[in-house]
Amino acid sequence: MRRVVITGGSRGIGAATVRRFTAAGDQVYFLYEKSTELARQLEQETGAVGIACDISQEDAVNRAFRQIGPVDVLVNNAGIVDYNPINWVSAETFRRVMDVNVTGMFLCCKAALSGMLQQQKGAIVNVSSMWGRVGSSCEVAYSTSKAAVIGMTKALAKELGPSGIRVNAVAPGVIQTDMVKNVAPEVMEELRQETPLEQLGKPEQVADAIWYLASEQASFVTGTLLDVSGGFVM
Repeated sequence: MRRVVITGGSRGIGAATVRRFTAAGDQVYFLYEKSTELARQLEQETGAVGIACDISQEDAVNRAFRQIGPVDVLVNNAGIVDYNPINWVSAETFRRVMDVNVTGMFLCCKAALSGMLQQQKGAIVNVSSMWGRVGSSCEVAYSTSKAAVIGMTKALAKELGPSGIRVNAVAPGVIQTDMVKNVAPEVMEELRQETPLEQLGKPEQVADAIWYLASEQASFVTGTLLDVSGGFVM
């Protein structure tokens, strides 16, 4: 039984990933910041253990990972978004997006690696975005942060490969989660029509891709960015 940590695990892609790994028999811990009620419901549904943690804070991350113990699989899913033209984005907002989406991932990787390095084995899967590849208008902070996720994934894959630790990422397209709930319906329809498969993605489809990259079926896969966008980005 693997010990799996999933950040941002209380809803959306994170919750779907918690369900996917628990269904496979893994011992799952998920980190969340504010969604306490959703976290309790997910615990009851899946048997996973939720831990409240602001992943942008190093002390909080280290406390959470000390509570969990050695980790076999880390899924860095937690992320926030800001929809605004650059002239409306404050430096504070930009830093907050980077703190959660990039620094938080960095801190969780550091905390998880002590056990992985001792075992000379492990898997890390980072959740980027297709906007990290091609950029998105009026999402400068989010697009920048997700591009950084791709860069960190490739750097860590090279650094940690000799220690038996694989590091990969997924790049979801437009997925039906709370992150897009405020996007105008006509915009969502345009995005659906621009997607070659002519549908919006589901969190479970991203969770399946994450599970694959963390599994033994992907034992010779590292440094890879797996697009889960219905062909929106090729």
